[in-house]
Amino acid sequence: MADNKTTHFGYQDVPWKEKQRKVAGVFHSVAQKYDVMNDLMSMGIHRVWKRFTIELSGVHRGQRVLDIAGGTGDLAAKFARLVGEEGEVVLADINDSMLKVGRDNLANKGVVGNVQYVQANAECLPFPDNHFDCITIAFGLRNVTDKDKALQSMFRVLKPGGKLLVLEFSKPNKMLAPAYDIYSFKLLPLMGKLVANDAESYRYLAESIRMHPDQETLKDMMQTAGFSQCEYFNLTGGIVALHRGYKQ
Repeated sequence: MADNKTTHFGYQDVPWKEKQRKVAGVFHSVAQKYDVMNDLMSMGIHRVWKRFTIELSGVHRGQRVLDIAGGTGDLAAKFARLVGEEGEVVLADINDSMLKVGRDNLANKGVVGNVQYVQANAECLPFPDNHFDCITIAFGLRNVTDKDKALQSMFRVLKPGGKLLVLEFSKPNKMLAPAYDIYSFKLLPLMGKLVANDAESYRYLAESIRMHPDQETLKDMMQTAGFSQCEYFNLTGGIVALHRGYKQ
């Protein structure tokens, strides 16, 4: 890879190798207020999006699930109950601050025994081939530097017959777009400043959403990585989309 290769950090062009460090700084900053801000930013609707993801996962007792960029553990807690004592859930996150909050949250909910916590980069997952029945990544893929490499890594560790679910902000329909822009670039940084004392991190989050591939592009990327039967479901007018693909 050329040393002068760049990528985007929000609307900024940054050296390819610098993005991971900059993203880490954002999530170290927001980790303690992450759940509060999620509820405020989405008016609680993020819980509906995640519930839909759980339903489409089809996860059941005894299965092995990987939740990448699992953060504060919303999905992992529910998967842990679905897979039971015979199953296993791995909550993985590249950011140790987020991972600590997730571990504490699950412990407070009494979720112990069948959950492992792994600090891992989605681009090079430290797991065996054909290992997981289901992989989820919720609101994390847009922060990954090399998304194609990450999708290939997910494909490798997924069992044949297993599925990947990518829940991520996407491109809203034309009617919602103007109001969504005002909300994202005016209200979101203001909430970040008032609640988390960090307007800049939430300005980055708004910009990163705009730089993320749209629904069709991400579907094509999943197919290129080897996934089949790829499809997506627009939620809340396309503000969020849930992509699903299988490993045959």
